[in-house]
This record gives sequence, C-alpha cells and structure tokens, in this order.
Amino acid sequence: MTLEQLRIFVGVAERQHVTRAAEVLNVTQSAASAAIAALEARHGVRLFDRVGRRIELTDTGRMFLDEARALLAQAASAELALAEYAGLKRGALRLIASQTIAGYWLPERLAAFHRRYPQIELTVAIDNTEGAARIVLEGGAELGFIEGKVDEPALAHGEVGTDRMLLIGASPADAETVSNDWLCAAPWIMRERGSGTRSTFEEAIHARGVDPRTLNIVLTLPSNEAVLAAVRAGVGYAALSQLVVAPALSARELAALPLDLPARPFFAIRQKERYRSKAAEALLEIIHAYEAPSNWVI
Repeated sequence: MTLEQLRIFVGVAERQHVTRAAEVLNVTQSAASAAIAALEARHGVRLFDRVGRRIELTDTGRMFLDEARALLAQAASAELALAEYAGLKRGALRLIASQTIAGYWLPERLAAFHRRYPQIELTVAIDNTEGAARIVLEGGAELGFIEGKVDEPALAHGEVGTDRMLLIGASPADAETVSNDWLCAAPWIMRERGSGTRSTFEEAIHARGVDPRTLNIVLTLPSNEAVLAAVRAGVGYAALSQLVVAPALSARELAALPLDLPARPFFAIRQKERYRSKAAEALLEIIHAYEAPSNWVI
C-alpha cells in the first residue's frame, strides 16, 4: 500500500467518480483505476460497488476511508515538519471553521497570513461546531475555529475573538419588548443541531428561564444565508451573529429586536498530541495581532 494509492482512493471516494477524481489528482483514468484495483486485490476486499456507470463505497470502503484520510493527514504533517526547516518558504496548512467564522471573521486574517507567507498553501473546510471539532480530533485539519467550547479532553482550545448575537425580524415593530412568553410563542427559524449559533442562543434563553425545547421552531436550515432569507420572507425570527446580519441591518432589510444576548467567544482548537506546525503558530500570531484575549494560548 502506497501513499499515492491512498490519495487516489480518497479522491475517488469523495467524488464517487473515477474520471473526475483522476482529473483533480492529475493522473490518468487508467492509473486511478489500477490503484483502486491494486488495493482491492492485495487485501482481498471490495472497496467500491459498480452500479451501472456509477460507483458507490461498500461498507468496507466507508470504514477504510476514515483510516486513509488519517494516514494522509499524518503524512502531510510529517512533510510539513520537514519543510519548515526552510523557514515557512513552502508547505500547507489545513483548517476547518464553522460557517460564521469561515464566512465573516476568518478571511481577513487569512489574507494577512497569505501576504506574509505566500508560499504556504491554505485549505479551509467548513462544518458546524461539532463537525469541526470531530475533524480536528481525527486529524483532518490541524486547526479548527469554532463558536463555542467542546467537551473533548484531547482538544486544546483558546479564545481568539468575540462575537455578538442579535435577534432579528422583518420589522422593528414585530416586538417592542421580548418577554419569555413572547419567546415561547414566536415562530423560530433555527440553524441545525450542532451549530454554535444555535447552541449559543439556546444557552442564552435557558439562562432566562425558557426551555429551548418549548420553542415554536417552524424551520431548521443548514446555513446562515438560508436563515436570513427566511427571516426576510417573514417566516419567523432568528438569532444570528452580528457579523452575518450587519449588511441587512444597514440596508434596513431586517431589524434587530430588543433582546440582550451575551457576547460569545470564538475558539481555536487543536489536537493536543499532534505536532503543531510553525505555519499554525504563525497564523495564530497574526490572529493575535487583531485582538488579544486573556486566555490566548492553545
């Protein structure tokens, strides 16, 4: 088994298509097919089912995909450790961030990093807070940026920024005051479970004496933008980051309602036992220059 075979297997598995994977990986279709066939033949397993012109992962293939990703992540980490002797003149840094952070908070900081270290390739994936924590834990990214703490002893975390949540509606006349009874009766548009935005809001209203399970949730949506669109359409109310809603508020497309929600921290997370690259340290230093919370070190 070679790293190239693993790289091809992961590429094909993620795209469920040999030709598309070969194009992205810059290999021929025959080379990609041969790599998969060699893995299957060597270990006497079937990694894919051929269904007509499509391919699908078998149960064995799905199990092996996690292992292959972890091995490739370890190899990339080892390569980066060697490359860093050249003084951050080449290498790669894999990141995972929650939607709000990736879309509104992180890009400016990544641009500053790129200007200083243009030879370091940055790759950013997006998942909700729970998903981001899992990916860092499994080695799929060296650093994660999330909207709340996670209860995982293997992850180190430190505060890297703060955010404010706002309650929004289609009109400022929707609520002159926001009581607990109003919160329970209002139609709510929520992010999916596992979202830091949702968990922060649920914690805030729980502190006011409202059980989140009693809310009248009419829509659950997978992105901030989808939630914004539903609020604009008058479907209901939502609590979102000020970073997300600021343009709509400025344009008077939406209104902030009078509910005082606490500031929430943004956290950087890493796997405690994995090698922390100089590229990751350099990115954290650049983020530190924007704002310096008291419990910075991770």
